[in-house]
Amino acid sequence: MKKRSLLLMVALVLILSLVVVGCGGGGATGGDAGESGEAEAPRRTQELLLATGGTAGTYYPLGAAIANVWNENVEGINVTIQPTGASVENIRLLNSGDADLVMAMNNIADDAWKGVGSFDGQVIQSFRAVGVIYPEIIQGVGLVEKGVLTVEDQKGKTVAGGPPGSGTAATTPHIFRAYGLEDNDMTIVNDTFGDAVDKMKDGHLDAAWNVLGAPASAIVDLLTTKEIAFLEIKGEALQQLQSEFPLVAPHVIPAGTYNYRGNDYPEINTIALQAVLYARDDMDEDLVYELTKNMYEKNSDIARSHATGEQIQLQNALNGITTDLHPGAIKYYKEQGLM
Repeated sequence: MKKRSLLLMVALVLILSLVVVGCGGGGATGGDAGESGEAEAPRRTQELLLATGGTAGTYYPLGAAIANVWNENVEGINVTIQPTGASVENIRLLNSGDADLVMAMNNIADDAWKGVGSFDGQVIQSFRAVGVIYPEIIQGVGLVEKGVLTVEDQKGKTVAGGPPGSGTAATTPHIFRAYGLEDNDMTIVNDTFGDAVDKMKDGHLDAAWNVLGAPASAIVDLLTTKEIAFLEIKGEALQQLQSEFPLVAPHVIPAGTYNYRGNDYPEINTIALQAVLYARDDMDEDLVYELTKNMYEKNSDIARSHATGEQIQLQNALNGITTDLHPGAIKYYKEQGLM
């Protein structure tokens, strides 16, 4: 009897152990248990690529700041950034599916939509606009020591006209022609603005152009060693340029934005377009809604990492956009009374 009782007790202990194990958590290999007791499948993170621009420009660091805010506030995504040749290349990356989101100039996107300019003969409409990020200020600078004080002074000089595939490279030839300059009037190189600044510091380059926020860190860096002149765009040449590019708008960089050896530069007359966020046309509507909402409503968080974040303003979201908007962005703008 004692032996039978002992065996019965052992059997009860084993049964109880199995019940406890069955009711316990799944450990490292299981998911979280729901109310039904069944393990939930782990949530998958959607990887998104944001194509930006050169590392010395505004797109790259600002893109990093925006991506960081998205990753912190939009559940289930991880946005990484990629340096590129900027606008033209970025639209092509969207079209090929090699990028999910891009930053690009509105005039370049307009060219792609119509199949003109850098996209001559190739209509690209596989993307949708999300919203304006900030004004694209075209800034040309010349070395005073090389006698480049105006756009016309570039004749016979070596000039960086913007990296291949960039909105800068697509725009500067039109600026030059408005001032009576043709490509063969100067030696044009296609350096990134970072490389151009390094060459200007060494005296191997006379002038350079890029589309940047103001103040641009690369220009501030150049001013630590070189006196430069800002190559202004105004008067009749501006009117001619606007007749060719209706999306171009006059822009004034305020006095004191730049400084050389304690002396502030006066206001600078130039032109601006718009930096716009674009997405694949097949991107999920709810996801684009969240990206749009967080980009505009968390702009102060973006600005903590890059000052240009302060220029991401909802009231400017639709300025200069000529391509179709993404449905997710439209949903947000309707909620905000913009549409």
